[in-house]
Amino acid sequence: MGKRKVGALEKVDADLASLQYRCRRDPQSYRDDFQRQYDQYKTYLELFLQNPSSTDDNSLISLREQIDFVAHVADSYPSITATFPDDLIKLLGHHEELEHETREKIVGSLVLLRNKDVITSELLLRTLFPILIATTSKALRQLLFSKVISDLRTSNSKSTNHRLNKTIQTVLHNLLTEDRSSPKGIWAVKITREMWKRQIWTDAKAVEIMKEAALADNEKVIAGGVRFFLGGDKEREEAAEESSDEDDGVDMGKLRHQAGINKKTKKKERELKKAAATVKKKEKKKTAPHALNFSALHLLHDPQGFAETLFSKHVQNSKSKLTLDTKILVLQLVSRLVGLHRLTVISLYSWFLKYLTPRQQSVTAFLACLAQSTHNLVPPDVLEPLIQKIANEFVSEGSASEVCAAGLNSIREICVRQPLAMNDTLLQDLVDYRKSKDKGVQFAARGLLSLYREVGAELLKRRDRGKDAAMGLRSGAHQERRFGEEEVGEIEGIELLEKWKEEERRKKRIEAGLPADAPTDEDEEEGNESDDWNNWDVASDDSDSSTGWIDVDPEGEEINISDSEDEKERPAKKAKLDNEVLDAKKENKGKSEEPTEARKISKLASTRILTPADLAKLQELRLASNITANMPSQKRRQALAARHADDPLTAAEIEAPGLLGKRNTKEEKIAMAKADHENDHRSTTARRKEKKQAEGKSTTNKEKARKKNFLMTLGKAKGKQKRSLVDVRKTLRGHLDRQKRGGKRGNR
Repeated sequence: MGKRKVGALEKVDADLASLQYRCRRDPQSYRDDFQRQYDQYKTYLELFLQNPSSTDDNSLISLREQIDFVAHVADSYPSITATFPDDLIKLLGHHEELEHETREKIVGSLVLLRNKDVITSELLLRTLFPILIATTSKALRQLLFSKVISDLRTSNSKSTNHRLNKTIQTVLHNLLTEDRSSPKGIWAVKITREMWKRQIWTDAKAVEIMKEAALADNEKVIAGGVRFFLGGDKEREEAAEESSDEDDGVDMGKLRHQAGINKKTKKKERELKKAAATVKKKEKKKTAPHALNFSALHLLHDPQGFAETLFSKHVQNSKSKLTLDTKILVLQLVSRLVGLHRLTVISLYSWFLKYLTPRQQSVTAFLACLAQSTHNLVPPDVLEPLIQKIANEFVSEGSASEVCAAGLNSIREICVRQPLAMNDTLLQDLVDYRKSKDKGVQFAARGLLSLYREVGAELLKRRDRGKDAAMGLRSGAHQERRFGEEEVGEIEGIELLEKWKEEERRKKRIEAGLPADAPTDEDEEEGNESDDWNNWDVASDDSDSSTGWIDVDPEGEEINISDSEDEKERPAKKAKLDNEVLDAKKENKGKSEEPTEARKISKLASTRILTPADLAKLQELRLASNITANMPSQKRRQALAARHADDPLTAAEIEAPGLLGKRNTKEEKIAMAKADHENDHRSTTARRKEKKQAEGKSTTNKEKARKKNFLMTLGKAKGKQKRSLVDVRKTLRGHLDRQKRGGKRGNR
């Protein structure tokens, strides 16, 4: 009996498939047949809607088949199937009573109708999304999520569908803001993150959705929103790299070679055309203008308010029920925002004090967050107690080497961002740890010493300054840093071009037999121009005699502007300079009348228009400077500015120096060696050959000759032994002729 039923069902499926094919080929001729099948579908639908829970299996199977048939032919009979989409939507409302296969068929039919433009994308998403956030079936959730993402991608494939995107983003935003404690908001996070990863949603509205997720009350939603800001951009870059790698797997040279020597078939020709189209598409992508993908952290509307709310709601609030891992995630986001946008959240630094102890769980994460939230606009008064606490708790003779190295490294990371937070007494104590027996502690202390040789050599003792720092202090090149001081921006490498031009002028003077400091024609032209400008200034001063500039004595006292009256009584935090440095400053003060910053700024860009030749030379000098900067002797200087502002500081980087002095035991070394050769005991050459073979690369003629049967090569070897000198000469001449021609076939 069971076999008869299966056979009958298979016969019905075949009949429906045949009718479906005929209806699509000739809709008018088979209109009556389609009408009969549609009436059967209506009958099965009414039976199901009358009593959804007690419908038998045969009726459900028949209903499923009729739905599949009508969905494939619906676009051919729009007048008959006008109510078909509404029927499917009503049927999907009973998703809890339906079995898995029937639900999947209904969802697939709705997507098919959307692909045939029978229904709109808005209607499809408005139908699927409420079921996605309401259903308890894991399989149905996965199916609906994949269909929603697929439809959004399809709608934005040819051009950005702004109307649809705006509608969906508004729905997701409302889902998060209406009930902040609901776990349903996780679907808004998942959809937004997937669309951001695929570079379909790259605007500030998507970032605003994730901002609301990070400020929710449900822990899973909070973690999803925070992880988006911490790793969403990296996911997007990795996805873009993967898609570009997929296109790179076509070797056109190899395919043309195979098409030329192998048997010519239509299949090979099709493959070659397909590969050529792929290469053409890839080249078009390369020449296309690059989209400006801004980081999510840069698209935030109000980073100051967002950071303050995050910190006060999830971290500082004692009533917050978040786990420690989630709190650390939120803290990482707050510190990234503060460091990147240079925000002012003073309560954040005092909050860190109770967590800076070696016994604290995940203490290196707290140290990394503290360093990450430091920037040059943080008052040094706020950071001094924190650095002192780290030095007292971590850096001591009784601490473990890993703890000591982590403390020194975290102090260095803080001082890289705000050098004024250190005083000379504490710095000298920390620098003395470079004589430690542990390698990790040595390297961490040397890193701190190298930093202050660049940014604050006056705090070091004379013997610790190094040659460059000592010479810089004597010449006045190393200037005392002030709080809130910013470097003046200018064209990158313009000082190199100015120096090169000065060298060229000096060479011309020497070639002309003039003194090295004699003016050339170019100098005279520049001098005439400056005289004209000066004459213009004088004329303008004479015309307006009522007002004018007030002459100020450059040797006079500096005018100190203070925000508070207490600063006069409070001693300066910065250490006193050595007598040698003070003497050098006094000498330099008498020598130069221009301010120091005015000497640093190049006047080339403001006095001359740079020609194309100048710009080309500037690029060449930049390249040479970069090569020089990567030399081992210069790596210490470039390490200070190596990290980009957008790059995060992780706990692993804080722990890194402590791992340098750690040696592997004998058992660990044996385990590592066994892991390398656990499944593969072949030589490196054998592995290389297998890799080449897997990539489709051919072997050399030498390797092929080595594999030949000995009897096949025996005659050739004997023939070479019996050759006369005339034959050898002919062979060598032929070899030389072929070399001149460019091979056996010659150069084409």
